[in-house]
Order: sequence, then C-alpha cells, then structure tokens
Amino acid sequence: MNLFQRSTPVFTGALVALVGLFLFGGGIWLVMLHGSPYYLLAGLALLITGVGLIRGRWWSLWVYGLAWLGTVAWALWESGLDAWALEPRLLVPTLLGLYLLLPRIRRRLHPRKNISSARNVIFPLIGVILIALLFFAHPYPRDLPEQAQAQAQAQAQAQLAQPSSSPENIDNDWRYYGRTPRGERWSPLTQISQQNVDQLEPAWEYRTGDVARSGENKDGYEFNFEVTPIKVGDTLYICTPHSQVIALDAVSGAERWRFDPKPETGNNAYLACRGVAYYEAPAGTECPQRIISPVADARLVALDANTGKPCANFGDKGFISLRQHLGDVPKGFHFVTSPPLVVRDRVILGGWIYDGQKTNEPSGAVRAFDPITGQIAWAWDVGRPESVVSHPAPDESFTPGTPNAWGVYTADVERGLVYLPTGNAVPDYYGAKRRPFDEKYSSSVVALDIETGAPKWSFQTLHHDLWDMDVPIGPTLVDLQDTNGKNVPALVQTTKRGELFVLNRETGEPVAQVAEKPAPQGGLPGEPVSATQPYSVGMPSFAPPQIEEKDAWGVTPIDQMLCRIEFRSLDYKGAFTPFSLDKKTLVYPAFDGVIDWHGASVDPERKRLYANLSYIPFVAQTLERSDAEKKGLVEPWDGKGQPPRPKKFAINPQYGTPYVVKVDPWLGLLGAPCKAPPWGQLAAVDLRTRSVVWKHDVGTTRDMGPMGLHVNLPFPTGIFNIGGNVTTRSGLIFMGATADDYLRAFDAQNGKELWKTRLPAGGQATPMTYMGKDGRQYVVIAAGGHGGLQTRSGDYVEAFALPKRGEP
Repeated sequence: MNLFQRSTPVFTGALVALVGLFLFGGGIWLVMLHGSPYYLLAGLALLITGVGLIRGRWWSLWVYGLAWLGTVAWALWESGLDAWALEPRLLVPTLLGLYLLLPRIRRRLHPRKNISSARNVIFPLIGVILIALLFFAHPYPRDLPEQAQAQAQAQAQAQLAQPSSSPENIDNDWRYYGRTPRGERWSPLTQISQQNVDQLEPAWEYRTGDVARSGENKDGYEFNFEVTPIKVGDTLYICTPHSQVIALDAVSGAERWRFDPKPETGNNAYLACRGVAYYEAPAGTECPQRIISPVADARLVALDANTGKPCANFGDKGFISLRQHLGDVPKGFHFVTSPPLVVRDRVILGGWIYDGQKTNEPSGAVRAFDPITGQIAWAWDVGRPESVVSHPAPDESFTPGTPNAWGVYTADVERGLVYLPTGNAVPDYYGAKRRPFDEKYSSSVVALDIETGAPKWSFQTLHHDLWDMDVPIGPTLVDLQDTNGKNVPALVQTTKRGELFVLNRETGEPVAQVAEKPAPQGGLPGEPVSATQPYSVGMPSFAPPQIEEKDAWGVTPIDQMLCRIEFRSLDYKGAFTPFSLDKKTLVYPAFDGVIDWHGASVDPERKRLYANLSYIPFVAQTLERSDAEKKGLVEPWDGKGQPPRPKKFAINPQYGTPYVVKVDPWLGLLGAPCKAPPWGQLAAVDLRTRSVVWKHDVGTTRDMGPMGLHVNLPFPTGIFNIGGNVTTRSGLIFMGATADDYLRAFDAQNGKELWKTRLPAGGQATPMTYMGKDGRQYVVIAAGGHGGLQTRSGDYVEAFALPKRGEP
C-alpha cells in the first residue's frame, strides 16, 4: 500500500502525536507542581497512538481504546456524574475515538480485516449517546434541603390563596430604585401571573440615542446602560450613561422631554447611571415636582418633572457641584452612579471614588442636601471625631481617602434611619496605611439619622478588606420573627462574598448568628492581615466552596491542563488569600460578585429572598512599582496634577504606595473561565426557616464563546450576570442580567423558567413593573449592554405587557 492510500492515518497520526507530546510535556510540569499525573500518562498514550497510526499499525487503535477507558475511569473518579466537569475530560477524547473508528481509518490500518457494518453503526451510536449525555444531562445543583423546600412551597401556596389586604389601594408607582425606600424590589401587582406570563409581548420600545463613544468600551473601561426607571403618575424617568435625563409616557413609551447636562467624561473609567430620584415639594414652591439626577462629572441637577427644565432655585440655576469640600478632585476621580435617596426633605448621596489610583483620593463623605435650595444639610465624614459636620465653611474640606458609599441607599423612613453600604479607604488592594476610622467603617452597613446625619450603628461584613469586597448596595428591610416568635424589625444585607447578614435594623445586632472564622495569613510586608473574618452562619451562604485542582476547567483537555498548571502556580489558601510578591494570587470570590450592586429582591408577604448569583474567579498580580514601570504597566508620577490614566482598567497604579496591582478574570487559552460551571444561578431563601428553597443554574453560553466569539451555542452552563431581579405578589420573578441577552420570568415557588424573550442588547439592569393608565401591567428593562461582560451594547428601553383585551 503506497503512502497516498495511507495518507489519512499518517496525517492524523502526526497530529495525535503532536497533541500527545504537548500533553506529555505539560503533564511533567503539572506533576512537578504536585498535580495530577493523568496528563503525563494520557500524553504518553497519545504519543504512542500517533506513532502507531503513522506506521499504519492496527494496535494503535487498541492503545487509544485503553487510554480512552482509562480517561473515562479517571473522569468519573474526579468528577462523578457532573456533566460540565466531564465535558472537557471526555468530549474531545470521545470525538477523536469516533473518528479513529471510521471505516476509512480502520481499513487503512488493517486492509485485510473485514470491517462489519454492525460495528459501523454501534461504535458511532455509543459515541453520540455519550456526547448527548455530556451536553444535555444538565443537573441542578445537588444537596438542596428537600424538607425545607417542601415546607416553604406549602407556605407559598397558602399565601397565594389569600386575597390582597387592600386591592383597591395598590400602589401603581415605582418611585425608588427598589420601588420603595425599603429596597424590596417587589410589586403588589398580580395582573401578570404564572398562568398568563407566557403571553407577554412587546408593548413598546424606546431608543435613547446615547451610545458608547470612541474609547469608552475599550481596555476594560466600561459604558453600561444600567438604569432602572422610576414611575410617577403616568411618566417614566430614566438617565443614560452620559447623564441625559429623559421622561417617557408610561403607556406608549413616547418621549415627553429630554435634558442633556453635557458632562465632561473624558477621564471617567466607568460610565453608568442606575437611576434618578423624585421629590414633591410643598404646594406653592417653584418647580414643585422634581427629578433629581446625578451628572457624571460630579454634579447634581434638579429638573422640573413636567418640563425637564432645571429648577432655578436649586443651587446655581439647577445644579450643585459635588466637588465642594472634597479638596483636589482630579477629573474622573469622583462621580455618582446610583440614584440619590430622597426622603424626609433630604437628598442623600455619596459617590464612586476611582479605586486603586492613589492615596489621598477624594473623601468618601456622605452628604445630604436640601431638595429645594440645594444647600448642604449635613455631611458624615468618618475622619472627624464627632463624625458629623453641619454646614461646613466654604474653605473646609472633608477627610481625604475615607471609605465611600457608592451603591443605592435604603431607609426606614418611620424610624428616621438611612442605611449606607460602604466601600474601602483607597487604594483598595493595599491597607498598611489605613487609619483607625477607615478600619472601623470599611465594608460595612452603617445606619445614620436621616435628618441630622448622626451615626447610630455600624456592622462590618469584612475586616481589613484587601480584595475590593465593598458592600455594593444598601440592605433590604423586612419584618421577621425571632426564635421566640417575637417580631423583629430586620434588614438583610447581601454581599459580594455571597454571605447574607440579617440584622436588627434599629440596633445593628445580628438576628441570624454571625461567627468569626480563621482567615489566611501572610501577604505583603507591613500589611496587618485580619486573623479572622465574619461569617453569617445562621443563614444560608452563597459563597463558593474552595477551589481544588480538579475544579479547573477548559473547553478541551489542553486548556484544562493549562488551567490546572496555572492553579498549581498561584498563591491560594481559599477565600481572602492576601496578595504577595512571590506569586500571583487567586481571588475567589472576587469584586464582581457573588452578589454585586443589584442586591436581591424580597417578598415581604412570603418572607422570601431571591438573588441571582455570579461566579467569576480573578487573578491578582502584585508588582514592585519599579518593576511595573519597567514593564510599561504604569507611568511614573510625581504626585502633581492629573495622575496618568492606566492603559487598562485592570491595572491599579496605587500611587503613593510601593505596589502596583493588576487584576484579571481567570480565563483559559480559549477565553473560557478556568473554573467549571455553573457560572450563574438564581436562588430563593426562606427568611422564616433560614433555608434555601431552591437554586438553579440560569443563562446559557449563547452569546459567549471561545476567544470572545458570539457563536450561538446555547449550552446551559449558567452564565455570568450583572443586574438585579424583581418579584411580584402573583409569584413571578423577572430577571435580565445574564450575559445571553434574555429577559426571563420564573415561578417564584420553584424557580422554573416560565417565559423568556430575546433582548436587542445586553439586559444588565434591574427591571421594574407598574400598572399603566390603560389598565395593563408593564414590565420594563433597559437593554444597553455591559462593557465588563462584553455583552452587546445598545440604547434600548424595552416594555412588555399582556395583549390588549380583544386581541388574540
């Protein structure tokens, strides 16, 4: 037989041998790092198989068959029946085995052997069944508390059977980010129900025209349309990433007015506006109904809610500067992304401080303004002994570099308390120079008196935070009962860690038990790492388990092996491993989740919490400043003028400290995460029994793919998500957020997906719902994409409703 006739085994054999040689070399490296010996042995088997194929030997198929059986045994031993863990271990080896069993290959290896037709059918059939099992045997997470689930479902069924306490007085408005100052993100509306939600159809679409400009969605710098509209009367009010404020007809989506403050955003690392606030002044006041909105260049504007014109008696012709009393504020170093909280004649807000840039950045002081005049009412500056300052002098500056509170605030208006979610003193990844007051209030929930700003209590969710795990949203208020059946005014604080802290909202004392547990030690010279960290042991935790080598993932065995090698090369002792100079550090959970700025929704009647979860490990590299400058990661800076802008958002120059930190998601060779799915989930917690009711993977890879390709392969891995969910009295949960560009509706009782619709761009925002004056309930979401998740960018506001009466 000549070479041409045997060309397929020759070229196939050469390719198999090359892959085997690569796996063999990588396997040696992994074994030297005390990792699994599988890749060394598999590489050797492939190398022998390849040589046999090149030489046209029939035994090469037997060698590969034995190697495949060994791979199956190893995969099951390491992963059990977890479909997504088995995929990189078995898919490609099985496909290669099927290819080698094709008659054209076998005949050229053994031309005189009779290749039966039965084998031609049986072998491929076995392979197809295995592949189908890998991709469609998609189990929900295991070990859910079945007894608690059944009990909670029975309670939910009983609640559904009860009529509304005051159906004639249902509030049709949505006046705050969470509908009310309590932050529930719950609606009492019931028109859209579990029985008819599958009939939802597009009601209207509005396009803002505000899209990303050149350079704004590049190198990690983000342009995100994350707004949750508010509804007052028959009008919706929204803001865009470039701070335009728009009023829309709530029924038709028609634009009523638009105001563009034309902010200077050239140095903003992050462009987003999550919402505006509404204020109704006493009768006779000029501009009595106001929309108060943040502007991306550190201003605040008050607009006439009916015309969109600035309220002339507010500040300077409708504007106030948020730079006042902050000292030196470089461009882009202070702005507001969250809606102000307007309660009890106070406009309360903090601001986003450009993390990781330098020491002595602008103060994180929280301020309250008069909603009519714009005059400062009070400021809470943690660096002052009394922690309160009222009407500061014109030349007075707040303490620089203090923890900020950039997320949405919530409030108990009756008790006169506002709740702040705090971040860290800058820079986030180096804490050796933090002051006692920084340490006291960072990564905390803090209660202040609404009218005076006086601090009432604080509770810290993480000690000496070195991982940018700031509290990203205010708590949700809910009334519960303690173990003795006594009513407790409570709050639930979600965290990026995945811990749920339940506190008495009057005192800050834990309602559910909190315990201190030992934390990893080590870290940078002079860094006082905390010996313990607080854990909410009295509540279910959504914190991910500690990663092991077997959890490393990839699309193929090659990139999985490379991820395993990297894992063995990283410094990782579990959650909150401190950074070091010796190795890169695996950070998990990380600053993008488990639960980020969107928080969770709470049904105050069923006493249930619904949270969408995201799991993305990151890798942090810490370098001496001189080394970072030599590598071109940062530019030298003498501390004068505007600090140089990093080439990528992932680079934290931390000027004023000895170190530069670079933080990137932990991705493999093909751009897939190095951590096995699920990457996104939706879960329900019964706040009465303090147990998980259900938890399901949510979202697919439809709009994600290797090397950033949008390949339309909708594998149900659960997918990363940023953006919140809302729930209704009828027992529905609405959620966009996922990176596969869908808006979905779920049955709140069991988490079953009941409806979904394709969005024209990423829906990384929190939806809302209301009753229109036409008698239809609407569900509205902003669909504009997210620069960090790299979802499709756009400028859409999408509304859905049931068909009009009389329509089919």
